[in-house]
Amino acid sequence: MKQLDVRSVAHIGTDPSGVRIRPYGITDHDRVRRMSDRLSAASLYTRFFSGTPRLPEHYLGLLENLDHWDREALVALDGDEILGIAEYVRGKDRPWRADLAVLVADPWQRRGIGSVLIGCLSELAARRGITEFDADVVLTNRPALLFVRHGWPSARSTLDGGAAHFTLPLPIPVPAGA
Repeated sequence: MKQLDVRSVAHIGTDPSGVRIRPYGITDHDRVRRMSDRLSAASLYTRFFSGTPRLPEHYLGLLENLDHWDREALVALDGDEILGIAEYVRGKDRPWRADLAVLVADPWQRRGIGSVLIGCLSELAARRGITEFDADVVLTNRPALLFVRHGWPSARSTLDGGAAHFTLPLPIPVPAGA
């Protein structure tokens, strides 16, 4: 895998040089568990679509079974702590599509971590033959809805209960003038 340079993807906080992006590894289980302490009920709800006080054990187990091809996760780290995690799960019946999910610890939200993770994950997915992401976004998650609208201006959504469902083409379109 090519080295992912965070500075070339986006400006993060005040010192992007300290943030590293890499695939989820076998030593990350406890780091992700500790990340739970930095997640609000609102952040957990927007990621898991249900009220949960901590990261669900089922989710932690799924991370332990990544195959790094059909199911991949990237983590953003500052030192030894995970700031965010983005993952995709390739569809079995449509291998060119994958579900996308992102979770960023509350103190690091709105600082570009999610954007960087999605950018890196998109690059990786495209190299593996994935041409579209499916993303479900809770309607109250305004920052995520704005991110989709900015990153994929032509994307349209369908409503499913309290969520918007998007199909997002890869690679991420480059905005005009960029």
